[in-house]
Order: sequence, then C-alpha cells, then structure tokens
Amino acid sequence: MKYLYLFIFVSNISLGFSQQIAKPFIPEIIKQFPNVRDIAISPNGNEIMFSGQSVMGNLSAIITIKKEGEKWGIPEVASFSGQYFDLEPFFSNDGLKVYFVSTRPLDTSLNTSKDFDIWYAERSSLNDDWSQPINMGSPINTEHGEFYPSIANNGNFYFTRDNPNLKRKDDIYKSTFTNGMYSEPEMLPDTINSIGYEYNAFIAPDESYLIYGCYNKQDGYGSGDLYISYHTDDGWLEAKNLGEAINTKKMDYCPFVDSKTNTLYFTSKQDNTRIDFEAPLSINELLKEFNKYDNGLSRLYKVSVSELPKK
Repeated sequence: MKYLYLFIFVSNISLGFSQQIAKPFIPEIIKQFPNVRDIAISPNGNEIMFSGQSVMGNLSAIITIKKEGEKWGIPEVASFSGQYFDLEPFFSNDGLKVYFVSTRPLDTSLNTSKDFDIWYAERSSLNDDWSQPINMGSPINTEHGEFYPSIANNGNFYFTRDNPNLKRKDDIYKSTFTNGMYSEPEMLPDTINSIGYEYNAFIAPDESYLIYGCYNKQDGYGSGDLYISYHTDDGWLEAKNLGEAINTKKMDYCPFVDSKTNTLYFTSKQDNTRIDFEAPLSINELLKEFNKYDNGLSRLYKVSVSELPKK
C-alpha cells in the first residue's frame, strides 16, 4: 500500500518535521477572541469555522468566516450556534454538511443540557443556509462524551470518546461507513491509544495517517503534544511525536491538515511573554505585551507540509 509521509519545507527537505517555526494564522481576526481552538476549512477553501471561547472556556460558540476575494471577511457566529456550548466543527468532503460537538439538549423544549454529543447541520448547496442541527444518534453517540469528528473520503468516521466504564482516559474510535450506515465504533489499537489521554484526531482523507493529541506522554515536551501514526498493510504503526517544530512546553492540540494547500493547522497555548524588563513599562507597552499573539491563550498556527507517497 502507498501511504503518505509528512515533510516540512526548509532549505532542504528532510524526513519528519524540521525546525521551521509555525506562524500565526489570521492573527488580526483570531486576537479578537479570548481563546480560539480547532479549525475546519471547507473543501473549496472559501470558508473556515473555529470555536471561539471565553477566557475560562465555559462559553463556546462556532465562528464562521467566508472569503471575500482574496481576504477573509468579518467573523460571525454560525447560524446553528451561539445558544449552547458548541465546538470542534468538521466539513464533509462535499461541504454540504458540517459536524460539530455540543451539549445542547435533544429536546429543546426541556432545555436540559446533555453530555457532549456529535451533531451535524446540512445544506442543499454551498450558497444555501444551514439546517437546524441534527444529533447523529447511535452508534456514534452514547451516554458518554463524544468529541472531535473527523471523516475520511470514504465516510469512515473518527472521533474521541470518554468511557469511564473502561477505567481509561479519552480514546480515539473509528466507525466504518458501509451502505449508508455507520458500524459500531471500535477503539483504535494500542499503537495509538493508551490508558492515558488521546484526543483531537485528524484522519487523512485516504486514511493513510492520523494526527492526534496526547497528554503528558513520557516522550512529550510538556502538557499536550501532537503525534502521528501511519497506516500500512499491517495496521497502524507506533505513533511518533511531531517534534519541537510543532510541540512546545505548553498545550498543543486540535490538528487539521488542508491537503489542497499542504498546510497543517493546529491550536497552541504558546507563551513567550517576558517576565522582566530593562526598564519599567509604560501602560501602552504593558498592554502590548499582554496582547501578544503568543501570550498563553489558545491561538491558531499553521506550518507548510508536503505529502509524498512512499516509494
């Protein structure tokens, strides 16, 4: 089987991730929000969605931005969001559905929150409005929490589930899509999952690799790191840390790869704020330091990658 390796471009191409520094993504927009996590880009590249959150993360809504010419327009709350705790959008490969996570009630007349479920909204064309959200139901959703949907081109559905009955932390699951139906989800193997936290899995469109988050692993850089596992004829290979070009001592999470532009997007709580200075700061200097992009709040970053088949 042919599968994809990820490379990052610097002066020379080398296997794995180089020392290229990830760059802020649309910082003039992202800095408007206290915290921004996760990102989804529509298949035609003209629309993005992300979760805008309060400082403490107790308020979360899905934000949408559309391109106006070559520039991104004004951010708006997605038509299906803004009332309940919503996050982690993901577009279908035709752009006519968007999947997301929410604690909204199954029966809005009762107005009682549920655990985290995966929902979706749909539209008839790219120019139409989104429908009211629809709960995915069984077998994807359970009485436990389900998070971070990611869908391969063949419809296979990857997500995170928190199942306390297993006496493990979060794990990554796969539900196979066959004849228009989803199979009972299966936990991915121990080359990916462990008794610790695995979460935020992005599946390659052809299922050749999986990039996902792990928390406080022994070979990590601190807090949450991003890892990659490749799929071969023998199954999923042992996951590898993406290295210090991506991961920091802070929380790095929520990966998304745009294969059309060869770009890896991810969320990071990078913090390069100084704690001492040669002279006292003025109020404007202090506010500038507080409002730096890499000030420890959740921000979106991007880095160029290349996807090449194995010889």
